[in-house]
Amino acid sequence: MKKFKRVIWFFALIVFLFFGFKLWWNSQLKAFSSDTKTIIFVVDKGEAFSQVSDNLKKAKLIKNTFVFNIVAKQSALSNKIQPGTFRLSPSQISREILKTLTEKPLDNWVTLLEGWRVEEMADRLNGQWTIDKGQFIKQAKIYEGYLFPDTYLFPKDYTTEQIIQRLKSTFEQKYSDDLKSKIRALGLTDSQGVILASIVEREARSDEVRRMVASILLKRLKIGMGLNVDATVQYALGYQPEEKSWWKRHLSLDDLKIDSPFNTYIHSGLPPAPICNPGLASLKAVADADPSTPYLYYYHDSKGNSYYAKTLEEHNQNVANHP
Repeated sequence: MKKFKRVIWFFALIVFLFFGFKLWWNSQLKAFSSDTKTIIFVVDKGEAFSQVSDNLKKAKLIKNTFVFNIVAKQSALSNKIQPGTFRLSPSQISREILKTLTEKPLDNWVTLLEGWRVEEMADRLNGQWTIDKGQFIKQAKIYEGYLFPDTYLFPKDYTTEQIIQRLKSTFEQKYSDDLKSKIRALGLTDSQGVILASIVEREARSDEVRRMVASILLKRLKIGMGLNVDATVQYALGYQPEEKSWWKRHLSLDDLKIDSPFNTYIHSGLPPAPICNPGLASLKAVADADPSTPYLYYYHDSKGNSYYAKTLEEHNQNVANHP
């Protein structure tokens, strides 16, 4: 009889704990408060869901991150959270907040890469906005080189003019007086510094190589030697339908003869304008360039390694030895 009573008490305890836990669980999913005011909540691009839930808790929008995370995984919504801005309220229950975060945000994140020309920026923007690509290119082309590549959070109703202005103003902030002062000390104007940085952006991929390429190109300018840069020819050639790219991979001898003011194989000095939109690293590389470098040539092999030479003979040897 005593054993039977213990079993009854045990099951009663289990039932009590079960319903107690269920009550607690449901209470954690309820609205944080009855306050109906709304706040703007931002989900960063690439942000982990665990960080999103932590931020919701800090913003006093949910009660319990553990419960919120479990519900999100069970409903298969944790991987459907959209980056951007959302309007949320403490009066929303957790499931409502979760659903809102999987819908279209008020603003969109967009990443514009270093070294892109205006047309490539237009392609990316058109994929996330309903902008007129042709109109964007027409308005932005005159600012080629001065549209700063970065990750931006743009309102969905941003106009072409507003996007361009945002990119321009960011560039103006990044191209600081200190950088301009260093570039002027090298004998370049502010605009020449941007043109050279745009070339460096397309010709190098690491900070060390950027500085070396900037130094070599600056030395060529100083001694009146042709720049002979493939990237300027690629820019002049424009879009390549076969490669579906704005930058032709393999240039022919005929390509190097294209009649364009941007072709630095047939025209001396810098091209008349930037060939892409450089990032901060390339602007810094130009500012820190050393025109007294002993090298006049650089070469990047198929593996991405870089080699430098003082003479054309050494350069040709580098090309032959490192395909």
